[in-house]
Amino acid sequence: MKILVTGAAGFIGFFVSKSLLAQGHTVVGLDNINDYYDINLKYARLEELGIARPEAETFNQMVKSATHEEFSFIRMALENRESLPVLFKDQAFDKVCNLAAQAGVRYSLENPEAYIDSNLVGFLNILECCRKYTIKHLVYASSSSVYGLNEKIPFETTDAVDHPVSLYAATKKSNELMAHAYGHLYGFKTTGLRFFTVYGPWGRPDMAMFLFTDAIINGKPIKVFNNGNLERDFTYIDDITEGVVRIIETPILSGDADKEHFKIYNIGNSKSVKLMDFITAIEESLEITAQKEMLPMQPGDVEKTWANVDDLISDYNYAPNTPIKLGVQRFIDWYKSYYKS
Repeated sequence: MKILVTGAAGFIGFFVSKSLLAQGHTVVGLDNINDYYDINLKYARLEELGIARPEAETFNQMVKSATHEEFSFIRMALENRESLPVLFKDQAFDKVCNLAAQAGVRYSLENPEAYIDSNLVGFLNILECCRKYTIKHLVYASSSSVYGLNEKIPFETTDAVDHPVSLYAATKKSNELMAHAYGHLYGFKTTGLRFFTVYGPWGRPDMAMFLFTDAIINGKPIKVFNNGNLERDFTYIDDITEGVVRIIETPILSGDADKEHFKIYNIGNSKSVKLMDFITAIEESLEITAQKEMLPMQPGDVEKTWANVDDLISDYNYAPNTPIKLGVQRFIDWYKSYYKS
């Protein structure tokens, strides 16, 4: 198949692109390479995919990989209503995996416009292109943040998600509603994935795994919000990637005529890990005790996340199985190698 992966220079998009290539698919990666976090890391991911930085820096220029015959990359913003349809027309994709978005719960408090542009306008443009160019299946990133202040544990896709506590969460819920409407009106299939806390090598510098490791290695205190009384469904990147690729490769599985065009899944580890236990795993791997700065809960945060992934297991034989200690060690090994620590 020929598959468009948006957000290909991002954490999950990078691994999904690699895995799809390993499965023999043709992949076109797209990313606007914004500066929300260190762009050097994004270009380094692309270099792992055979795309040289000088070639990747130019907007709207298709670049062939030097190491993967079936991979190409284009730097483009999803908000670009002129260029995106041209790409769809020229490339004739079979399926689309939309992982591009303005990420970050806390940053949405500082720069709300970026979330509207990328997560709403950009997603609308993706839907329009899927409609016009007869895409068979759109797989797209939602987020566990849509559950907001939901107190029912574990989170299930049948739970009400009408009370987001951040603009980021609101845009992700909006994506689900937009996908449902387009699928209903125009008949193409959509699958939304509510990602929980993903970690691993090449991870985002704004995420807990990276922030904690970087601070501890450099002798700086780590910020522990809500005085450490937080729990997260930490999920290793390989487990996430395997689930995403299975969904891309397989049509929607549903006997319900009303749902044939639309599916939502949680994708996580199906376990809730205490933040302090996660920090302990990092300390033990580094053999360094962290200096901890205990802070109150941050606006937009929630105390606990925990994914029920039974339907993903049932429909796709999804099997997250990477223990926290192993995943943490793999990240730290990568971090030390990448930053020569």
